[in-house]
Amino acid sequence: MDRSKLVAIVTGVFSLLLAIGYLVLVQLLDFRGDMVPAPLSPLLNLPFWAATLNVNSMAC
Repeated sequence: MDRSKLVAIVTGVFSLLLAIGYLVLVQLLDFRGDMVPAPLSPLLNLPFWAATLNVNSMAC
């Protein structure tokens, strides 16, 4: 077997392993259940110290 055929076979096997691994990962992530959306309130995304500041006093 020449080197080019060996490289092609090894590359094909590696590609199949990556594809199967990806499909397994997607199935595991999908199995976790419904996704919960992120909170819509901007104050919930701020750190604690920033949420306690008076935002109206910073307006120019």
